[in-house]
Amino acid sequence: MKKLIATLFAGAALLFGSALMAQDAAVATEAAQTDTTVVAEEQTEETALAVAPAEEKVVRKSFHQALKEKFIQGGAGWMTPILLVLILGLALVFERIIYLNMAQTNTEKLLQQVEEALQKGGIPAAKEVCRNTRGPVASIFYQGLERADEGVDMIEKSVTAYGGVQLGRLEKNLSWIAFVIAIAPMLGFLGTVVGMVQAFDDIEAAGDISPTVVAGGMKVALLTTVFGLIVAIIIQTFYNYLSSKVDAIVNKMEDASISFMDLIVKYNHGK
Repeated sequence: MKKLIATLFAGAALLFGSALMAQDAAVATEAAQTDTTVVAEEQTEETALAVAPAEEKVVRKSFHQALKEKFIQGGAGWMTPILLVLILGLALVFERIIYLNMAQTNTEKLLQQVEEALQKGGIPAAKEVCRNTRGPVASIFYQGLERADEGVDMIEKSVTAYGGVQLGRLEKNLSWIAFVIAIAPMLGFLGTVVGMVQAFDDIEAAGDISPTVVAGGMKVALLTTVFGLIVAIIIQTFYNYLSSKVDAIVNKMEDASISFMDLIVKYNHGK
């Protein structure tokens, strides 16, 4: 009896141990499968991350291509006038930049040359110096020297009057540049309003307020305003630069005119 009980106990112990070993083996197998799945998922994510930049590089467009695409989306009927306004504005700006750069004069050097000419050769020599010098300041001096025999008051009036003429030449075409700044966003707004009307017509024709229809129509309509504002900002920047340049030249003209009148009085001309 004792042997039977011992045998049964030993068999139960063996069965229990076998069950534990089988359970441990199952757990180990499941853990191995889990690790394999995690590694596979990590490799898949790494592959996706590696492929994503390549796809992004393929999809990414250059600034020129994106600008061209948006220009086409805005519609040639409204984008072309804005482009023409930009070309006109830049042409006027570059013409003014060239003119104002050529109008700049070293007034200190010119005054010194005029003074030396007055000392050595009088009015004719000073007029020759002004005739051979480029710029509005030299032209003002020349007009004053032309009235040297008519008195100091007449010389001063001539310098002041011709200074106004030169100021008008310096500010030439600035009003047209200001017109370009004003008309570019107005054309953009007009295109936007017309585009919005067309978008609502499309919604009415579709009979449904679809996000695709609404968003697409509004995007195209707003592109004209975007390009119009860009044109206005570009031309406005150049306009401010030109205005500051004109002011600088005018200040030099006024200072040089005062010094010129002092030279006339100093060397007893115009009495």
